[in-house]
Amino acid sequence: MTTTIHQRIAEELGVRERQVTAAVELLDGGATVPFIARYRKEVTGTLDDQQLRTLEERLGYLRELEDRRAAVLESIRGQGKLEPELEAQIMAADSKARLEDIYLPYKPKRRTRAQIAREAGLEPLADLLLGDPNRDPRAEAAAFVNPDAAVADAAAALDGARAILVERFAEDADLIGELREQMWKRGRLSSHVRDGKQDDGAKFSDYFDFAEPFTKLPSHRILAMFRGEKEEALDLTMAPDEDPETGYYQARIAARFGVADQGRPGDRWLNDTVRWAWRTRILIHLGADLRVRLWQAAEEEAVRVFAANLRDLLLAAPAGARATMGLDPGFRTGVKVAVVDATGKCVATDTIYPHVPQNRWDEAVHKLAALAAKHGVDLVAIGNGTASRETDKLAGDLIKRHPELSLTKVMVSEAGASVYSASAYASQELPGMDVSLRGAVSIARRLQDPLAELVKIDPRSIGVGQYQHDLSEMKLSRSLDAVVEDCVNAVGVDVNTASAPLLTRVSGIGAGLAENIVLHRDANGPFRSRTALRDVPRLGPKAFEQCAGFLRISDGDDPLDGSAVHPESYPVVRTILADAGTDLKSVIGNSPLLRALKPERYVTGSVGLPTVTDILRELDKPGRDPRPAFTTATFAEGVEKIADLKPGMVLEGVVTNVAAFGAFVDIGVHQDGLVHVSALADRFVQDPRDVVKSGDVVKVRVLDIDEARKRISLTMRLEDKPRQGRDGGRPDGAGRPGGGRQSRGGGDGRGGGGGGRSGGDDRQQGGQQGGQQRGQQRRQPRQGGGSFNGGAMADALRRAGLTRD
Repeated sequence: MTTTIHQRIAEELGVRERQVTAAVELLDGGATVPFIARYRKEVTGTLDDQQLRTLEERLGYLRELEDRRAAVLESIRGQGKLEPELEAQIMAADSKARLEDIYLPYKPKRRTRAQIAREAGLEPLADLLLGDPNRDPRAEAAAFVNPDAAVADAAAALDGARAILVERFAEDADLIGELREQMWKRGRLSSHVRDGKQDDGAKFSDYFDFAEPFTKLPSHRILAMFRGEKEEALDLTMAPDEDPETGYYQARIAARFGVADQGRPGDRWLNDTVRWAWRTRILIHLGADLRVRLWQAAEEEAVRVFAANLRDLLLAAPAGARATMGLDPGFRTGVKVAVVDATGKCVATDTIYPHVPQNRWDEAVHKLAALAAKHGVDLVAIGNGTASRETDKLAGDLIKRHPELSLTKVMVSEAGASVYSASAYASQELPGMDVSLRGAVSIARRLQDPLAELVKIDPRSIGVGQYQHDLSEMKLSRSLDAVVEDCVNAVGVDVNTASAPLLTRVSGIGAGLAENIVLHRDANGPFRSRTALRDVPRLGPKAFEQCAGFLRISDGDDPLDGSAVHPESYPVVRTILADAGTDLKSVIGNSPLLRALKPERYVTGSVGLPTVTDILRELDKPGRDPRPAFTTATFAEGVEKIADLKPGMVLEGVVTNVAAFGAFVDIGVHQDGLVHVSALADRFVQDPRDVVKSGDVVKVRVLDIDEARKRISLTMRLEDKPRQGRDGGRPDGAGRPGGGRQSRGGGDGRGGGGGGRSGGDDRQQGGQQGGQQRGQQRRQPRQGGGSFNGGAMADALRRAGLTRD
């Protein structure tokens, strides 16, 4: 069966079977996906990390399928019912659903009406009536009356026979599979408001009387409707098609078992049995199956969106090693201030009270100026929570009054900051510091390096997903952990400065080993070479092989230790140097020399062309960071709240989150606006991520404002005209330039269930979003204000006024 699994995965991925076999052997041998993708390209035929992640997931599913297949065979064999034809069906089952359909008649279950009828000796009557409709059911049933077996009369005998046939019809694997697919293609999900829930369930109002075909339902709408049902506001129905009483399905059941209406004595009874089977068993069974299919599809898409947004966030452009002041905004409790130096070390903290009720504005500006001057601050990172716009204005005044400081202010998501602040690691990293001040430290550090800071937080608490509290915790965690691992290893880690949480995400290093590395570093000083890592307790040859290429040592004994060249490939570099007749320092960054080399010359039995090509590319730009250059957006002066917006305004903003229905953009007014998918480009857009990514700086035109509901409709097609009226736009957004759905009753954002909220702290609903700019000219940071990687899904929904939970 292993070969079959490999063949199937190869077909699904569109690659050769030997590539899959090689990758599986490496995975089974303990290799990680990042290591295989980066350092075993010739072995797998250059499968990339995404292909390997898919392969790993499918491998797990298909192995579970094989385990289940074996258990099913053993169960049926133990019952003495494993005929060759049945075994062949089981062996051919290509999904868990198909396997369970086949197993259903043989699956041990509680005593059913059909089983009781069989025990009463009524199965021959059922077979007789089904096999010969010319017989009169009541007359034949009279012969099966048996008071001792609780068959009191002919009617009871017929009821028992019907129960047997209903179960037989409902457990026919081929029939159920056919009807399930037909219902999926033709059916629809409908929803209606429950009596008396119109007010309490107002956020689901767009679903109070709603129906849409299964195949057209987007994931966010499915999740919204299921959320509405969970909150007892909606009743959902899995309808087979436009007419629930349609005869199509009953006709297929009848045809399958040779039931027809030809005027024979048994025809009416048999047709009634078919109808009863459809309405009481099969329709209910199919409805449950399709409910699971809808949920799984929606959950899979939601996890994919979460993972994609998290990837953008973690790979956001870092501001770099620059002294940064973090401001955690607040009104009554004040603005928490933390200054970190270029290495991320906290060197000063304070609390200022510029806002109501204290209004100590001038004093706050003076304190900030003094801190900035004393510590050489370059950047001011402002958390985007409560009082963020007012604090942004304070930073603007600081820059205006003290131009000599050359400060740049940047709005940064504070998503998860409170999670970090209260964590055990924060207590260890910032001992003795007040919890409220730790959040300001985190805000400053995440501007310097989002990846290094955010790995300290459970990715589920960053809040870049939709309806994440409804999703499978295991599936979400597995997907997000894979994203974090891929991102960390794609960037690489400075082993002499990395925190334990960051090291934990490096290929081959777990939590215990990460702690050992930090302890060894603290006790013996910085590592001077990668080989010195072998001295770390419990870091054996296998762990070294997996992690060494991803750990960087700057200014160490060997310049190659600061690159992505794996130590196992150092001999190849030595050969290249010998051929070039020069030393390593003369080769590194020498593009003309490196381009003149022929990679094929250095291919050996153990080192393939892909590895040699990677080595030459790395020597050209050693330790290159794949993340984009740091840039900011500038918010319009005087546009600070939703009331300041006017239809037709053209503004600059930052994409904070990308969902299936469009993109949220922070334009600096506390509520993110929505660019519906139909308004992203002058062409049809299937996936909004094809046009924008979180963190992109974009220009948008305001189409419509609904101040009461805090909804802002935007377009990236700057020639689009503002709408007439202020109604928030048509719900479906169909066929309207720049139009589009703001929300569908908790679906397209509202009630979206942000990430990681705990104890009512709304900061955890947000989430930074980062990513490579597309279609935008890069600009260097400048004095003045901006937003960098603003709030993500939950934060965007909250600020857009679309979240109610």
